[in-house]
Amino acid sequence: MQRNKIRLSVSLLLPLCAGSALASSDDAWKDFAADVEAKCKAAATVSIDEARAVVDPFGSEHYGLALVTGRPKGANGFVTHICVYDKQSKAAEIGSELQTDKLNLLPEE
Repeated sequence: MQRNKIRLSVSLLLPLCAGSALASSDDAWKDFAADVEAKCKAAATVSIDEARAVVDPFGSEHYGLALVTGRPKGANGFVTHICVYDKQSKAAEIGSELQTDKLNLLPEE
């Protein structure tokens, strides 16, 4: 009888524990994406005005990834930089300038 009560208690508690772990994980990924966005925008301020970032919500195993787009400082038009965020050191670096109009990779119809 006692074993059945324990089994029932455990079976009722497990879904609750799994739900809270999943919520923590979702919050952790949101925090991660927000940090990648902030660090990538900050890294881009040297060359971009009014930077906007599109963040890969999970990144790769070792890196957070984002595309940072905006107006080049002192110029017209838009440019894009690839940003790499090291998950261990939490430092972000941007690559060289890409012409945003060249990023349209859809095939012409």
